[in-house]
Amino acid sequence: MLAMGVNDNAYCLDERGTLWFFASKLAPTGGIHEFEEFEMSTLIRPALSLLVLMTLITGVAYPLVVTGVAQVAFPDQANGSLVRDADGKVRGSALIAQDFVGDAWFHPRPSAGAFATVSSSASNLSPSNPALATRVIDDADKLLVPGQGAVPLALLTTSGSGLDPHLPPAAIAYQLARVAAARHLPVSGLQQLLEAHIERPLVGPPVVNVLALNRALEKL
Repeated sequence: MLAMGVNDNAYCLDERGTLWFFASKLAPTGGIHEFEEFEMSTLIRPALSLLVLMTLITGVAYPLVVTGVAQVAFPDQANGSLVRDADGKVRGSALIAQDFVGDAWFHPRPSAGAFATVSSSASNLSPSNPALATRVIDDADKLLVPGQGAVPLALLTTSGSGLDPHLPPAAIAYQLARVAAARHLPVSGLQQLLEAHIERPLVGPPVVNVLALNRALEKL
């Protein structure tokens, strides 16, 4: 280390020479202590202030604004698209499939997580997995309606989330005869009910919300 004094300012020419030079410029008698105070005021405090400011903006203000706008503009969707009965009791969500058991109901596509929202996922079984083939064959045997051809693929395959509430109209039409026989209703009447519940989104093919269809079926 080489040290020298010029005008009462100490210079230390080591690997931190620049640091010592600035310290001497700040205070000929204070040295490193006043440099640390200088570093705190010029670097750390602005950084902490920016951190606090951005936390308030992105963590408090922005969520409150988005939530407020959503509650005013589209409250139903913001609260989960809940489906309520005549008494105001929540019966489900228009975005989440429910399992319907029995011949008197339209069935949704199968769920890998048994329609549990906590375990929403696909089965992760590869096409070559024997367990997948066994499950599909068993479901096809249960859903097969004599004289109506093969069971639609949508009634045999799970969705990526396992909770898709929609089915193609063809998958609902395949179930018309079974539901009509169980409820002693004409197939033509159920066909009209199906057509009234076909949704045609701007992007994608037409679909039918199974929960909404079964709620309408319950009122017949």
